[in-house]
Amino acid sequence: MRIAVVGATGLVGKKMMEVLEERNFPVSEFYPVASPKSVGLKVTFKGKEYEVIGMEDAISRKPDIAIFSAGGTTSKTWAPKFAEVGTVVIDNSSAWRMEPNIKLVVPEVNADILEKTDRIIANPNCSTIQMVVALKPLYDKYKIKRVVVSTYQSVTGTGKKAVDQLMNERNGIDGEKAYPYTIDLNLLPHIDVFLDNGYTKEEMKMVLETKKIMGDDRIRVTATTVRVPVIGGHSESVNVEFENEFDLAELRSLLEKSPGIIVVDDVANLRYPTPLMAHNKDEVFVGRLRRDETQPKTLNMWIVSDNLRKGAATNAVQIAEYMVEKGLIVSR
Repeated sequence: MRIAVVGATGLVGKKMMEVLEERNFPVSEFYPVASPKSVGLKVTFKGKEYEVIGMEDAISRKPDIAIFSAGGTTSKTWAPKFAEVGTVVIDNSSAWRMEPNIKLVVPEVNADILEKTDRIIANPNCSTIQMVVALKPLYDKYKIKRVVVSTYQSVTGTGKKAVDQLMNERNGIDGEKAYPYTIDLNLLPHIDVFLDNGYTKEEMKMVLETKKIMGDDRIRVTATTVRVPVIGGHSESVNVEFENEFDLAELRSLLEKSPGIIVVDDVANLRYPTPLMAHNKDEVFVGRLRRDETQPKTLNMWIVSDNLRKGAATNAVQIAEYMVEKGLIVSR
């Protein structure tokens, strides 16, 4: 496969190259792509040095797959141009996620909706991805009525500028700010912009994307998203109300047998998922499984995953792997 990574010099772009290499994705030609200011820089992939190229140059080479992590405006402009030359675009921005004719895919949940004619495929929001991976087996068995989620999201979700801010604050350096407030030793209940309804865009992404990925508009979702001074992964406290009654032991077993999930739930021995546990791993970690004692058919759970991997790069690569495996992408 001829593969382009668009946004190759960014945090997620670098992680995408790392994941492609680790998972031994079949790459015959590799094109790192970035904005004009980064063209000519060198990146290393599979032990070989490559020069970063621009958009037009990449399109002229007609890659089989282009994995985008370059922001919504860039994706809106350039993804269709790649698609026009027959490239399958897997886009990590929010640009295409809620477009009715664009598939929003988490392979463990809904890869079966992908078709050979799909040319632009959306990678969901990082916090949505890890939640729906854990919810899918439970939805299939018990049906879900309502989800209440509070997130504890790593600064890596904002990008390098935010990581630099945290580290500068920790080291007493006055540097560039990604956030309106200090993030070290602090929490910010503010991810993305605030909307007219008082929720942030990140919170509404979780609401709308969950319904689309699960293919069920009846699921009620409400979210509060919080930025925390953590590097390693996003954590979520999730309260799920089911339509049907559940047995907790059966539910735990169901999660343990589901793809992409590792259950860490042994409070007697103080074992539960943490961001450091999930760091640099591709699985979604689930623990603190317990009944909500205030109402029937309701579960509390704790979900942790590396937001740069499963929440972004790995999920995108898994989409590509699935399409290649099913013959939905054939090298030209």
